[in-house]
Amino acid sequence: MIGPARIALTVVLGLVAVAVIALLNVGVLVRFAMTPEVPFDAAKLPPAPDYADPRSWSALPERDDVGDLWPPGAPAADQRRAAADVFYVHATSYVGSSWNASTGDPTTNQATDRGATRVQATAFNGCCAVYAPRYRQANGMAFTRASADGARAFDVAYGDVKRAFDDFNARRGAGRPFLLAAHSQGAVMTERLLYDAISRSPLRDQLVAAYLVGAAVTIDGLRERAPDIPACSAPDDLHCVVAWNARGPTYAPSEFEMHRADPRERLCTNPMSWRTDGALAPATLHLGAVFLESDDPAPRVGLVGGARCVNGTLVLHHVGATPRDLPSRILDRVLGDGNYHAIEYQLFFMNIRENAAARVTAFLSAHR
Repeated sequence: MIGPARIALTVVLGLVAVAVIALLNVGVLVRFAMTPEVPFDAAKLPPAPDYADPRSWSALPERDDVGDLWPPGAPAADQRRAAADVFYVHATSYVGSSWNASTGDPTTNQATDRGATRVQATAFNGCCAVYAPRYRQANGMAFTRASADGARAFDVAYGDVKRAFDDFNARRGAGRPFLLAAHSQGAVMTERLLYDAISRSPLRDQLVAAYLVGAAVTIDGLRERAPDIPACSAPDDLHCVVAWNARGPTYAPSEFEMHRADPRERLCTNPMSWRTDGALAPATLHLGAVFLESDDPAPRVGLVGGARCVNGTLVLHHVGATPRDLPSRILDRVLGDGNYHAIEYQLFFMNIRENAAARVTAFLSAHR
């Protein structure tokens, strides 16, 4: 007869085995959970967001929300008196199997607010009034493998972003300078917005700079599709684009690496020097990583020991310990060892905050 102790031990070992198997196969499980089960059907899309409704925005400058936070020690910011605006488009925050997310889903909206707007858009509230729209984001799996259904989901997401941008321009008043800021899926949408709605239009002259992080922006692509909006090559350049994809020196691409329609070398801006020349930026140029989602949001100066652009990738050296909760660690596991995609804003938060303010100051000085 098997005793209670033996039964309990068997159950515990079984649970441990299940946990180990799940951990080793977490990528497979995530892909299974997120892969759409049916073809794209425009008739079954979630309702389009109404950008006249404040609920369709993750952050607006006239209300109190997660876009108002700032790190300890940084000067307080009053968005209502800001001289410039920022249009921020968040990364994928939807975990589900539909081709496009609903902007009315509380779980997705909470993930957007906490995991995107709170930790990324806030880098710009020291210089700018923050506008962060919700949109029917495309399923994350559409970014790893090209497909006709995925392209249709992209078009839906971009249509929302474009309408939100039109509303942004109507809300903020004519002639005010603005920044674009985005990450991952948001950067893909915002790069398209740059080409379709800003380049070779009056809005180009109001654009301070575009921070398109975590996407496959290429220098040649900018030259071809937005010849009047080049890559930024100095910390105070205006009407230009910065972009980077941060990885460790031994990173090997995983199955979740974003599919690249343009195989040419990506633009790589070093956020510790704001240059594209490939020179090593030492730890002394790192102004501080900030994790506003953690229990210790104070800037962590010098957390990144060095960074250099190598063949279109921002290679990071000697990155210190970062506060990551369990869901974040699962995401890190899925993305692969040495992939800093999930924290590409947090790692350089204070550098971004300082640079955005400096570019706005340069813009205002140039347009007196």
